[in-house]
Amino acid sequence: MNGEPRTAAAGISVAALLADMGVDPARVAVERNEEVVPRKTWRDAQVGDGDKIEIVAFIGGGSGGGSGGGSGADDALVIAGRRFGSRLLIGTGKYQSVEQTRRALELTGAEIVTVALRRVDLTPGAATVLDAVDRKRHTILPNTAGCYTAEEAIRTCRLARELGMADMVKLEVIGDQETLFPDGAATLEAARVLVKDGFVVLPYCLDDPILAKKLEEVGCAAVMPLAAPIGSGLGIRNPYNLRIILERAKVPVIVDAGVGTASDAAVAMELGCDGVLMNTAVAGARDPLLMAEAMREAVSAGRKAFRAGRIPRKLYASASSPLGDLID
Repeated sequence: MNGEPRTAAAGISVAALLADMGVDPARVAVERNEEVVPRKTWRDAQVGDGDKIEIVAFIGGGSGGGSGGGSGADDALVIAGRRFGSRLLIGTGKYQSVEQTRRALELTGAEIVTVALRRVDLTPGAATVLDAVDRKRHTILPNTAGCYTAEEAIRTCRLARELGMADMVKLEVIGDQETLFPDGAATLEAARVLVKDGFVVLPYCLDDPILAKKLEEVGCAAVMPLAAPIGSGLGIRNPYNLRIILERAKVPVIVDAGVGTASDAAVAMELGCDGVLMNTAVAGARDPLLMAEAMREAVSAGRKAFRAGRIPRKLYASASSPLGDLID
């Protein structure tokens, strides 16, 4: 069970096994030999000798409510027909406590929050990231962080569905452990399967216009190109590729990964991106709660600036005051 040998009574059911361990059945999903055990069958499904059991739950993870990031209901972020007032998506990992996570989510005004799926802590009463999430206010976006193959990502999404989450998922298939760059081919493969399975897929990808278009063509509800490597804080390294993706995409384009500070988020929105997803930039700041507020304001300001339209860049000065009727 969860990678460790464990003995149980002969013929014990999955439901009884969870009860014996003091695990809250409402917060976990169960796999037996890499196949999801549907919740409705737990009372009858028996655990046999040699079975490989995985019990998983959501943990803090990442790269509603408020109006941060948007400028009201007339400028909602629309993903697969769903409207969100905030254009800031926030991760739930790396905070110092559940309470700090809860407060940061509140201050960002984010409506979509990402969580990762991991083996459950079998300690009775252990806190989980869901304790920080307001289920009436936030849409939970399970992600496949830590998956290195299409198969792993598909399996993770199916477990998330079994946990009772909605079908909107962040697809992340990592191709390199050092840079954490995504594997484009594996991401595309997983996206095809998940879309056919009825998932609303939001894929994390390189800032590659060709791949972004292919992901859109297989049915992804948005594309999420990186600004820079995950957690690097380098900001937008290639605005030109993002502009090409934005020109061609017919689905929302959400910058995911690499944002370091508020100005990075504002630049992404000024380029015309539909949203920004971040985690480390807030959770890793010296004052995460103050940075949460800053990011909310930056996304909102950047979006407003994009809609307002900037003045043209000029090489020479252009006086803002009238030149006529000057005093001699």
